[in-house]
Amino acid sequence: MSATVRIPTILRTYTGGSAEVSAEGATLAEVIADLEKNHAGISARVLDDAGKLRRFVNVYVNDDDVRFAEGLATEIADGASVSIIPAVAGGC
Repeated sequence: MSATVRIPTILRTYTGGSAEVSAEGATLAEVIADLEKNHAGISARVLDDAGKLRRFVNVYVNDDDVRFAEGLATEIADGASVSIIPAVAGGC
């Protein structure tokens, strides 16, 4: 399945500055593996050393948070939209 992946500004150095890229895969794990194949280094920013989603990186498939779905096993339908959003913290 082909998906459009929205890339946050902080990760665009891996995609040559592109805000959106295409990736193939039937699951989120496969989409991330395809991203890594075509944009080396990006998966290390999304996945931790154990291969799980980093705690402070949110991923949405068609506006659904994958942490409340199947995580990396979340199915990706053809034409799906995947958004990678790093958590932002701050304040006084």
